[in-house]
Amino acid sequence: MERKVSRIYLTSEPDIIHFLQVAWEKTLGSGFVITLTDGQSAWTGTVCESDISQEADDMAMEKEKYVDELRKALVSGAGPTDTYKFNFSKESHHFSFEKNLKDVSFRLGSFNLEKIASPAEVIRELICHCLDTIAESQAKNEHLQKENERLLRDWNDVQGRFEKCVSAKEAVETDLYKRFILVLNEKKAKIRSLHKLLNEVQELEKNIEHKMETPTCSEMTTDRDAVYDESTDEDSEILSNPVLTPATVRRDDSIISSPDIPDIAPSRKRRQRMQKNLGTEPKMASQEQQLQEKEKFVEHKHKMY
Repeated sequence: MERKVSRIYLTSEPDIIHFLQVAWEKTLGSGFVITLTDGQSAWTGTVCESDISQEADDMAMEKEKYVDELRKALVSGAGPTDTYKFNFSKESHHFSFEKNLKDVSFRLGSFNLEKIASPAEVIRELICHCLDTIAESQAKNEHLQKENERLLRDWNDVQGRFEKCVSAKEAVETDLYKRFILVLNEKKAKIRSLHKLLNEVQELEKNIEHKMETPTCSEMTTDRDAVYDESTDEDSEILSNPVLTPATVRRDDSIISSPDIPDIAPSRKRRQRMQKNLGTEPKMASQEQQLQEKEKFVEHKHKMY
């Protein structure tokens, strides 16, 4: 059987401490036994499950909610200024309790108790129960204290290991950072050297290309001069080798096919004058034609280059 002893104050006697014991087998809603004592006299009564259901119906409350209110009022215990108020009449042995909600109060339950003929036995049982409860509580407290000490030792051990792990982690990070810095500096130096070498190679290629372009230009200029000189030589050859024009050939043929002149001397003089005139005109025509051809040839050369 489960028991619960609480200290209460009656509204009729607020200066006197009363002890209320509630005992039940299964649950509080299945019925309980109530015992009230002031240290000198004792009263007891039994509340069955039907009485609890009837009280819940009278208050228009669900049974579970009503049982919960009974637990708060009878098992938890209340002081004179608390929410729950207790009343007991020693003449009628009527016990009741109420719940205050601000300025309104309503009755939770009332029971008729019977006076115990030998209250000493009941008081002895209450005292023994209280002592047993105290001893049990002390044992639980000692067990909990030992458990707390064990957990504290474990926590200190874990904290020490954790601090060691943190120190080792920091040492590893420091070592890795130093190695990373060394590798990074080496990579940077290698990159700088490669970049410098690349710039030198690019500069060398530019110089080589510039040197190769300069002779090409000079060679092109020399070739152009040589071509110009060759054209001049060809032109001079053309000038030095006059070409017989059709007019000259026709004139020679006319001279050959002309009739004989009886007078030799005059004819020789006339022939000399005619040859002089005929020799002069073809030369002048051939020179003009050669100059025109030379100019056309030079213009054609210049257009080619």
